[in-house]
Amino acid sequence: MSNFGANAILRGAQLTLVGVHRALQNPALFTSDHYRQAAIAVAAGILIRLVVAIPIIGVRVLLWFLSLVINMDHAQWDDDVVSGLHFLEHTVLQVPFFLMTLMRYITPTLDKMFMDSLQWVDTTYVKKHASENPHNLRALYYPNLHMYDSHAPKEPKDKKDIKKTIMIFLVKYGRKAGISLAVLALSYIPYVGRFVLPAASFYTFQGAVGQQPALLIFGTSLVLPKKYLVTFLQAYFSSRTLMRELLEPYFARVRYSKEQKKKWFKDRAGVLFGFGLGFYVFVKIPLVGVLIYGLAEASTAYLITKVTEPPPPPSEVEAFKAEDVRWKNKHEFLSLPWEKLDAYNVAMHEPVKQSEVRQTPRKQFS
Repeated sequence: MSNFGANAILRGAQLTLVGVHRALQNPALFTSDHYRQAAIAVAAGILIRLVVAIPIIGVRVLLWFLSLVINMDHAQWDDDVVSGLHFLEHTVLQVPFFLMTLMRYITPTLDKMFMDSLQWVDTTYVKKHASENPHNLRALYYPNLHMYDSHAPKEPKDKKDIKKTIMIFLVKYGRKAGISLAVLALSYIPYVGRFVLPAASFYTFQGAVGQQPALLIFGTSLVLPKKYLVTFLQAYFSSRTLMRELLEPYFARVRYSKEQKKKWFKDRAGVLFGFGLGFYVFVKIPLVGVLIYGLAEASTAYLITKVTEPPPPPSEVEAFKAEDVRWKNKHEFLSLPWEKLDAYNVAMHEPVKQSEVRQTPRKQFS
């Protein structure tokens, strides 16, 4: 229950605010390259809004033609069709969110933004503790992580590799969208349909966050109207998907096995949900959402320094991954006073030599 408890979720939301504050302090975030990408993001946002609006506009045009031959002054079904289509696109299929996450597989900008922000977090940490004994400082995240292959799109772009990556992404998204539509369709079956969404939510949450939260959600979902239940479930799943996408620059380098990655996420489920939910809400804002996505990526660099230890050199990564699936300092982090999120300063290992400060995982929190 502690993995997905209220305190863990609120801590994640707090990390969202602090992460944004740290990211905005980074002067590298406002370089000409990032400004250029921001302009592209705004243009992409406009394009996304147009793409999403096309089906609704088409339906409205069709209904207008029908109104020329059918008296629809007292009809309600036409408004229901338009609102239903809007709900389907934005809540069930998450079309704008899908198009924004697709950008990661086309350009390496978000990967660079994550690494630049991680370097800034390390720099801030060193300056903040400049007066302390360096033996008591944690290792830095950026130097070793920079040694790993990013597996990100390179420039000049290899069109074949990008096409292959995009196809894999489309298949994965298509499978999720298909499942969402199938579950929604089954929920309209008479008598048994009202149990479809609660059962689906229990099955999913049991594996992701544990049985107790899943039972709580199942009981609540039995009395919630279907529209609110669908919105809640999609907010959870989309927040989780967003969190996985934001963490991709880290996992593209430190490549955990499928089972290791599952344990890694489950042990940090509440904090990651709280962190991703705030950004998910802002990402859905027209036009601004695309810019928020970049800021969320920069903030994720700060999150990494709180929920995992600094990675070792690539030659030692296997032993690191086996231990890092469990969040070692979870209890200490969740017990911190709210006003001292950055004040955790207890040594977790024996002191090391000055030459080893950059190589040995030490304290997790700045």
